[in-house]
Amino acid sequence: MGLDVDPAAVCLLVVVAFAAGWLDAVVGGGGLVQVPALMLVLPTVPVATVLGTNKLVAITGTSGAAVTYATRVGLDRRRALAAAALGLPTALAGAVTASHLPRETIVLVVAVTLVGVGVWAVVARPGDRTTTAATPSGTTRPACRPGPAWRPTLVLAVGAAAVGFYSGVVGSGTGVLLVALFVTALGTDFLRGSAMAKVVSIGSDLGALALFGVLGHVLWLLGAGMAVANVAGGIVGARTALARGAGFVRAVLLLVVVALVITIVHDQWLAA
Repeated sequence: MGLDVDPAAVCLLVVVAFAAGWLDAVVGGGGLVQVPALMLVLPTVPVATVLGTNKLVAITGTSGAAVTYATRVGLDRRRALAAAALGLPTALAGAVTASHLPRETIVLVVAVTLVGVGVWAVVARPGDRTTTAATPSGTTRPACRPGPAWRPTLVLAVGAAAVGFYSGVVGSGTGVLLVALFVTALGTDFLRGSAMAKVVSIGSDLGALALFGVLGHVLWLLGAGMAVANVAGGIVGARTALARGAGFVRAVLLLVVVALVITIVHDQWLAA
């Protein structure tokens, strides 16, 4: 697909990609700024192509953030990778389903889901349900809460599949839902929940990207340029979250949820 995009507009998209990478690395929700920016700069491009290009950019930034987290935070990699493997095929199924669902239905489900996550983020106290584990240096760190091994595994499996499907259908807010899933299922704090969410996001984004790519709905050259900035933003965002801690991640999560809900309500009902 040939595009005639003003160089200044391309520079704007690169800056937006950096900001989206930072936000995605901290808690998720980078699509809140990246998708509208793509639609503004590329008004004649099909929505599916915007979403496909966004997935290409997002998956690169998420990968950079995941590597940064993996080297700095103790992760349950086995469960995170298993959740990512579940999220990939369900994201593919979600992308297919999205073309057959009324937009109004999707938007309503997203809005209700995000409001629920926002309420959960306010009342949740993950630190109260965690134990501490000794580190080699003798300090302690939060560990997953005890309980029957099958229970968190089952919750995680069902949740990862559901969030993967959601990611394929709409995508916005997926990172927020993944953080909620890991905190609820495994009892991690918000920082480790966000770190593990990055691993799962790679799987769900890859599934959706595969479908968009096969259908020709990815602007590979533009996406590659934005991806470089997104990776840089993702690395900076992960380091910011690591430096500021779980409380900072929780605060950003709440801000993202509020922004997403306001955007959805405005676009769907107020702007109509």
